[in-house]
Amino acid sequence: MTETLDLVPALSRPDLLADPVLAALRTLPAGTADAVAVAEIDPGLADTAAFCDRYGVPPDASANCVVLAGKRDGEVRHLACVVLATTRADVNGVARKRLDVRKASFAPMDEAVTATAMEYGGITPLGLPAGWPVLVDRAVADAPEVVIGSGVRRSKLRLPGAVLAGLPGVEVVDGLAR
Repeated sequence: MTETLDLVPALSRPDLLADPVLAALRTLPAGTADAVAVAEIDPGLADTAAFCDRYGVPPDASANCVVLAGKRDGEVRHLACVVLATTRADVNGVARKRLDVRKASFAPMDEAVTATAMEYGGITPLGLPAGWPVLVDRAVADAPEVVIGSGVRRSKLRLPGAVLAGLPGVEVVDGLAR
């Protein structure tokens, strides 16, 4: 059974946003913030494949945000990558080089959740900690609209790729996704 997303302006439903996501949305210019919509979903269907299947969202219109970690000189460094759900981030190529570490890997779940103050499976580039590099694949930046996490598992955001590309700390990267 396919359901449709009941989208409303994101700022009208702060209860469907993680605190750092809400704070980030409130800092955006009004016209930009107005382009971000949110829809409540079944939290058991937050994972991409299940979400796309239930809500009829094509995987190439869905984006994933992954948190990577690596160490350099004893310091843990974090970076986020945003790619379409039909692709994978080039973790040990493009992302590792940008993080400037010998080896990059997906941050452990508890570390990612603690560092972002977001729920696992809902982590989004909006509201990530200041200073974290955020790499957005060119295909995401060029997409008219993508669906992505809201910081919590019980909702999703829909927004133009250009909004993601314009967020503080974002670097649009050709070839981030494979």
